[in-house]
Amino acid sequence: MGDKEIGSFPATPRTGSAAPTPPISAPPSQLHSPSLTRSPLLSTDDHIQPASKTPKSSTPRIRTPRFITPLGSPIRRALKLTRLDPHDAWLPITESRNGNAYYAAFHTLCSGIGIQALVLPVAFTFLGWSWGIITLTVAFIWQLYTLYLLVHLHESPETGMRYSRYLQLCNATFGEKLAKWFALFPILYLSAGTCITLIIIGAQSCRLFFNTVCGGTCSAQPPTNAEWYLIFTSAAVLLSQLPNLNSIAGVSLVGAITAIAYCTLIWVISVVEGRMPGVSYNPVKGRTEVIRIFDILNALGIIAFAFRGHNLILEIQATMPSDEKHPSRVPMWKGVKIAYTLVAMCLFPLAIAGYWAYGQMIPVDGGMLTALFAFHGQDTSQFLLGLTSLCVIISSLSSFQIYGMPAFDDMESLYVKKKKKPSPWWLRLIFRALFGYLCFFAAVAIPFLASFAGLIGGITLPVTLAYPCFMWVKVKKPKVYGPNWWLNWSLGLFGMALSGLLIAASLFVIIDNGVEFSFFNPA
Repeated sequence: MGDKEIGSFPATPRTGSAAPTPPISAPPSQLHSPSLTRSPLLSTDDHIQPASKTPKSSTPRIRTPRFITPLGSPIRRALKLTRLDPHDAWLPITESRNGNAYYAAFHTLCSGIGIQALVLPVAFTFLGWSWGIITLTVAFIWQLYTLYLLVHLHESPETGMRYSRYLQLCNATFGEKLAKWFALFPILYLSAGTCITLIIIGAQSCRLFFNTVCGGTCSAQPPTNAEWYLIFTSAAVLLSQLPNLNSIAGVSLVGAITAIAYCTLIWVISVVEGRMPGVSYNPVKGRTEVIRIFDILNALGIIAFAFRGHNLILEIQATMPSDEKHPSRVPMWKGVKIAYTLVAMCLFPLAIAGYWAYGQMIPVDGGMLTALFAFHGQDTSQFLLGLTSLCVIISSLSSFQIYGMPAFDDMESLYVKKKKKPSPWWLRLIFRALFGYLCFFAAVAIPFLASFAGLIGGITLPVTLAYPCFMWVKVKKPKVYGPNWWLNWSLGLFGMALSGLLIAASLFVIIDNGVEFSFFNPA
């Protein structure tokens, strides 16, 4: 008699009267994909084939993988197993899955608040008091809603998948072709572009700190601007050698504390010192009505740019364990609520107090940080000014790590997929140093990048405010023409239209006002 088997050997010897095969059940449910082990989970051939109808004289045989990853109960009920990516256990984002709500709060706060918040009063100079506060409030609520959507889209009970990267969710929702066209560039900019901006801001703050501490008392020759860029980059590259996203939780905590500290110091000092003489709160009006409209749209882009970090939410959530009884969305959302309560406590006072203190006099480049040193550099304690600069430096170094992590993950994935093994330590060091010094080169080449806050906000707005709404409709499939369906379609379409308008307006404002393109001449 011929034996029939399902993708496995050795065959079990057949007896004339074989006992019935007991039913096969999956182990208790868990949505870990992959597990904490550094061993690959399932190779290309190591998956369970579906059982087919067999004659009574043959027994189905199953080739069992070396390590069966527990799967979600919906999959068990459907009597099928899901193939998992065997490379995730070797990549920096998903290498460790022992995160918790506190780690999530640290990472989210470190990525959600930064130097871009200091230019919020610039937007108020075009919008005025009422519309400035209304717009900032609406934007905050909108981005908090899309954060909620992303947290609940991270794991799919229907398929048992965990989408551990923003681009991975875009690929699964829109298809690889559309995802590359519409999501790849904004996501890449939010990683590499933010790191470039952090080098520029961090190096300028290093120079401010040196001048504040030394003043005219130091005989040492201060480094050049390019050398400050190199010093900051070298420190960031050294810190980037921590292996994975969970391992930088302490770094994110320090970055979050220092970000809160410098935001609070800047607006408190500005309020204590009082309003500038002759301050005006009348909105800036352009020469023509067209210029006025474009200025307002550019201001909206600045506000949109203040809310970043959505491209990292899925990556942060991927560091948590998850199962059907304790899904990762519960601690993740708890961490997000803690983080964005603190973000609101920084952004709103900074924008309102900054506009109150400086009005139309707020500098376009650098915003509140530049205003603090320009208007109060002589009548404020040098200790407070030096502490503010130091907090900006430490926060920028910490933010560099979390924004660089997706790039580190992408580079290591090329090696892992080709060699089928984790990256050795020396290759990881090379990858991260290469990324850091490429960002350094870009920062020296285009030191005026930070002046394009409105344009950058327009380009990256869909990642924050539009794509999550479309992905929710596609994945969760709310009732057609129901309230949830209308809400997400409306927000998504409005976000895409607003993004186009902001890009056009920002380009017009840049051309109309002029920007000094000082290539390879860092200020």
